Amino acid sequence: MDITPEQAASALDDADRARRRVADEVGLPRAYWWVMAAAWVLLGVLGSVGPRWLAGMATVVVGSAHAIAASRLLGGRHGTGGLRVSRAVAGPRVPLVVVGMLVALVAVTVLAALVLDADGTEHASIWAAVLVAAVVGFGGPEILRVLRRWARA
Repeated sequence: MDITPEQAASALDDADRARRRVADEVGLPRAYWWVMAAAWVLLGVLGSVGPRWLAGMATVVVGSAHAIAASRLLGGRHGTGGLRVSRAVAGPRVPLVVVGMLVALVAVTVLAALVLDADGTEHASIWAAVLVAAVVGFGGPEILRVLRRWARA
């Protein structure tokens, strides 16, 4: 069967669009974001009212749990809707985008806590954590999707 160059180009374009659609489905499940939000609030509460050693230990535990979850989920093998794809389709930048997003959220939390504390708010770290947790819980998947698009990940 003979294929014209135009047909071949069209078929390759279709295949590339399909690959991009599948890669766009790669992400973290909604439950991941709500667990992260709950951990964020827990760390804010412990940092505000708990002993420093407990807040430090909880930070290590949350960080370790995130690293374990990240090693399983961020590679693209587990998608948003039961999708399983290879790492090549998922893209090697996905973990970097998520880690960068989390670092930015930590910075926003610290900045919000400093601003609230300067304003005289009692338990500023709790309020800052609740603010960022709401962003993480409600908007995590959408933020990740936009950041992946910007980073071409």
